[in-house]
Parts: sequence; C-alpha cells; structure tokens
Amino acid sequence: MKTQGTPKPAEGSDFESLVVTIVQIHQQAHDFATKAVNVGLTLRNWFIGHRIVEFEQNGADRAAYGESLMDALSQRLAAHSLPRVTPRELRRYRQLYQVYPQIWQSVTPKSLEASGFTAMLPLAHLLPSPIRESVTPESQIAESATPQLIHCLSFTHLSELIQLPDDTQRRFYEIECIRGNWSVRELRRQIDSLYYQRSGLSKNKSKLSAATHAEAETLQPAQIIRDPYIFEFLGLRSRDVMAESDLEDALLDRLQDFLLEMGHGFCFEARQKRLLIGDEYFFVDLVFYHRVLKCHILVELKTTAFSHEHLGQLNTYVAYYKKHEMTPGDQPPVGILLCTRKNQALVEFALGDLSNKLFVSRYAVEMPKKAEMEDFLKQLGKEIGHEG
Repeated sequence: MKTQGTPKPAEGSDFESLVVTIVQIHQQAHDFATKAVNVGLTLRNWFIGHRIVEFEQNGADRAAYGESLMDALSQRLAAHSLPRVTPRELRRYRQLYQVYPQIWQSVTPKSLEASGFTAMLPLAHLLPSPIRESVTPESQIAESATPQLIHCLSFTHLSELIQLPDDTQRRFYEIECIRGNWSVRELRRQIDSLYYQRSGLSKNKSKLSAATHAEAETLQPAQIIRDPYIFEFLGLRSRDVMAESDLEDALLDRLQDFLLEMGHGFCFEARQKRLLIGDEYFFVDLVFYHRVLKCHILVELKTTAFSHEHLGQLNTYVAYYKKHEMTPGDQPPVGILLCTRKNQALVEFALGDLSNKLFVSRYAVEMPKKAEMEDFLKQLGKEIGHEG
C-alpha cells in the first residue's frame, strides 16, 4: 500500500522511456546552446557595428581619427584580448549593422525574454530611441522575418549575404537558406552558381527550387561548432574543433611525434594552422620549420585515397606560405601530402608543371585482425537480418 503523498509513476516510466527522455533532454539542451551561441555572436557583432556607426556620426572626437579609426580601434581592442577585431572584421560588423539595421527588433527586452536570452538584456538598453525610428524602407522588407533571420542563420551566413549588392537578391537567398537549412558552404555555392539569376530566367521557378533543395548540403551541428567565428568566440583552439575524425586526430598525433623524434632539424610550429585566404579560412594539418633546410614544411594528411583536389589544396597552402610567411634567408616551403593510397600515374599528371615543391606518399595504419573483422561482419549481418 502506498503512503499518502507518494507521487504516482509517470506515464511511460519504464527504463526505455527514461533513456529516450534523457536523450531528448540532451538534444534539446544542445540545440538551445548552439542557437544561443549563434545568436549571441551575431548580436555581439551587430552591436559593435552599431556603436562604430554611432561614433562615426556623432562622436565628439571622430574627426581626430578619420580614416584611421578602424586601425586605432583594432589596436586598442586587441590590447584587451578581444577576438576578431582586425580592421577588416570591424568593417564587416559595421556593414552588418548597415545592411540589417532591423535586427534591433530581435534585441528588445520582450523578444530576448521570450527567446530565453535574458543575459543579453543589458545590450538592448544601449540602443537609443532614434535608432528604433531610423529603419530604412529597404530594411522593412525583412522586418517580419528578422527574429527568424538571426535564429536560423549564423553570423557566417550573414557575412556572405551582406556582400550581395541587391536587397531583393539578398532576401531571396535568406529565404532559400532558411527553407533548406543550408550550410555556409552550400549558400556560397548557390551564390557562386548564380542561383538567383537562374531562378529569374527559369519559367518554372518552383521546379528549379525543388531540384536545388534536393541536392543541397544541409547544416549539421558539427559544422556549426567548427565555424571559426564560433570557436574563437568561445575561446577554443583550432585543434579543439577542426579534427575531421578520431582516426585522423590519432594519426596526426603519431605523425607529429614521429617527425619530432626523427630530429634532423624538424621544429614543430603549428597544428591546424589557420590561413585566411580572401574571405575564407583554411587549415593546414601540421606545420614544421626545418632549421637545416631553412624552410617551412607543410603536412596534409588525408584518410582517403589520393585525389588531385588534395594536391591543389596543398599547393595553395604552399603558395600562401611562399608569399606571406617566408623571411630573408628562408628557402621556399615544401608540401607533403600523405594519403592511404595513391595512383602513381594520377600523381604524376597532377604534379604536372607545378613549381612548388610537393611530395605525395602513402601511409599505412595497423590492419585490424582478420578474426575481429569476421566477428564484426557477423554482427552486422545479424543486425540487417543477413546470416553470412
């Protein structure tokens, strides 16, 4: 007999329901945290842009800085250890505010409370009332969708969109990106393929849209966390977020230790070295400086067979180092590409007349024991109902 006051078991309180519930709790909390980071980063950059514009328009000593404002501001902010405050980034934040002034609608106290972002409330009060009345007619086009805009699109998405010259074109990509949950890479690919222009020329726009979304790459949680803006915003290192797989990470550990143990002049310099080329970030797996050869050695590791695209990627990194990282007395950098398999004929043609010093080799990992693989295959066979 139950004592009075003892709660009744919840409906579906068996063990499996407990597991399902906890998984759901975790996923919902993860999704909220991801959204919170994205929204927080976008709002941070938008507010920075707003303050810069306000200073340029009304600052008491703005004339003293003039064209040098971004350089001076960048230096002072960097002294406070703020990430992403180069002059180029500060101009991007200013452009974000200028293109999307209506974002203020998403940072009112009421909307922040409704979204759960109460920690951002003090920022909302930084906005003077004139800002709330100065929304341009062009920006009113997207006013109703503004909350959805910053909750569904990351700052990296918006960085691509603010470069578009036309409001209608920008709105088109906003809608399509939100509809399809596109990754940043997919958004960039659609812009580069002139999807907007092709849609304008298409007689059946719905058919083109359906076909485009069917083939589009959607945004995955791992891609959000690996966004360079996000991990710098959170104070993470490149290595913390950029490893493509546990296998690759383990191999890089071994390779790094192996080259250092060899001696002969290998000096470790960086892992997952970030390069900014144009408006895109790239990462070199391992960077060494060889004190005998007097050159940088860039190592790229691929957990797949050789592809000519891999060589093009490495050649780009080597060319970048040759232009930006060489110092007086240095020899040209060397690139080493390691793959699981290589087609020697393809390697020879891919190298072609490239002037950079590139080397392609294959590596091997310890093969799994045959008996273990047989057991694993039997297990898989049972799972899919096939007894092999």
